[in-house]
Amino acid sequence: MYFRRSLRPDSPPSGRRGPRIARTGGSLLAAAALLVSACSSGSTEHRATPAAEAVLAALPRSTPSALAPYYGQKLSWRDCGVPGFQCATMKAPLDYAKPSAGGIALAVARKKATGPGKRLGSLLLNPGGPGGSAVGYLQQYAGLGYPAEIRARYDMVAMDPRGVARSAPVECLDDRAMDAYTQTDVTPDDHKEAEALVGAYRRFAEGCGSREPRLLRHVSTVEAARDMDVLRAVLGDERLNYVGASYGTFLGATYAGLFPARAGRLVLDGAMDPTLTARRMNLDQTTGFEAAFQSFAKDCVRQSDCPLGGRGTAPQQAGERLAAFFRRLDAHPLPAGDRSGRNLGEALATTGVIAAMYDRGAWPQLREALKTAMEDNDGAGLLILSDSYYERDSAGHYSNLMYANAAVNCLDLPAAFSSPDDVEKAVPAFQKASPVFGEGLAWASLNCAYWPVRPTGQPHRIEAGGAAPILVVGTTRDPATPYIWAQALANQLTSGRLLTYDGDGHTAYGRGSRCIDTAIDTYLLRGTPPADGKHCS
Repeated sequence: MYFRRSLRPDSPPSGRRGPRIARTGGSLLAAAALLVSACSSGSTEHRATPAAEAVLAALPRSTPSALAPYYGQKLSWRDCGVPGFQCATMKAPLDYAKPSAGGIALAVARKKATGPGKRLGSLLLNPGGPGGSAVGYLQQYAGLGYPAEIRARYDMVAMDPRGVARSAPVECLDDRAMDAYTQTDVTPDDHKEAEALVGAYRRFAEGCGSREPRLLRHVSTVEAARDMDVLRAVLGDERLNYVGASYGTFLGATYAGLFPARAGRLVLDGAMDPTLTARRMNLDQTTGFEAAFQSFAKDCVRQSDCPLGGRGTAPQQAGERLAAFFRRLDAHPLPAGDRSGRNLGEALATTGVIAAMYDRGAWPQLREALKTAMEDNDGAGLLILSDSYYERDSAGHYSNLMYANAAVNCLDLPAAFSSPDDVEKAVPAFQKASPVFGEGLAWASLNCAYWPVRPTGQPHRIEAGGAAPILVVGTTRDPATPYIWAQALANQLTSGRLLTYDGDGHTAYGRGSRCIDTAIDTYLLRGTPPADGKHCS
């Protein structure tokens, strides 16, 4: 259930694009499943579970006296080292049930409204994940690339959620161990390989548990949403104005469900459906990545340098060629010119392809990477794409994205599968959903089975009765957050308004549709949402 950032995070912002990705559970150990919430408007059966009959209940409007020290704190703003931005540290209770038992320090950043025009308050941003750094997103993208009129009227604000980046980050493995983890074979051919995969999941979970035993119990989405309300109060805003992408939509919807009277102008772009089980989410995502690959394949075969076929090649045939290439890599990894000595095996190659499904603008890069790998036996291009997904830098260091991702996902919902036997039974359904990615994504959904902390969440509805209009945005061929999820969330929310982008890629805002951007900008600036059901291309 996650977020996606730009494939080139060190480049200047293009339009308003930036960190956005819904991520799945493990990697391709995480490149699948929940973390990258993905699907399309295909025919996958979409049903909530009985547990989802429960509705997220609003919290009392009055602030409990035990929380008064947190709600009444004053932030001490300081220079961030990034021109134009200020940073501060906010305190929140680690455990809201025991607020006097200790706090957690959360990183906050802002860029003050530039004017002209009347200031509208703060606009809180979250790029998704879970595990994406909101502070990094603000400083690298939104604070510079959002529309000038929005930056003029709002203080642009970000807070890294608990467990993420600068806010008591969850840590699980050292970089060398993470390299090994990302290369683990997630399409086991026999019992021995299945046991090796289970061993990788166990070591990952044990690493997280040994480093952060207390923190892991308190990184849920509900707790992060409560932190957002503390921030709202500390900033002096009566209502929370918010733009969340991918997993950030679940965070924003949760806030609205807990504090409907304090929900201001909320934009939820690339929406998640909170009524679904982890298994259902992962299967929907698998369908979505297949739909995204089909779109890529149709475009690829029309180009002269496509290694998957030429004009007249059906997407199914292109998929068969890609699947055959993955099988070859499983047996014979390719050299990739990596300073750490990594070769390109099936797992890293699959993650590289999946990474490019988030953004149509990455398709030429993927086409070139596939061509050099399939024709020149050079895996460097696909390895670069894979590293971008995992947020591994050129020095071989990983951000804590994947650690926080697993920590939040495994706490928010019960595991998709409890054993390898469960996965084997489900593989045919996943392969039907995606002949290219299905088997790997099914096995990648096993990671939470070995998590050291029991989940505290369950599937549920979010209605947010009494909230102001909430704008839910869905993209018809989104590979990470299926369009049907946006439809479902908009229907659940009492004041939900659905805005549809008929296009490719993950999320819609800032991707080149003037219709989408105008509708969202108008809502943020004037409070007027578009007509429910509006479609854009």
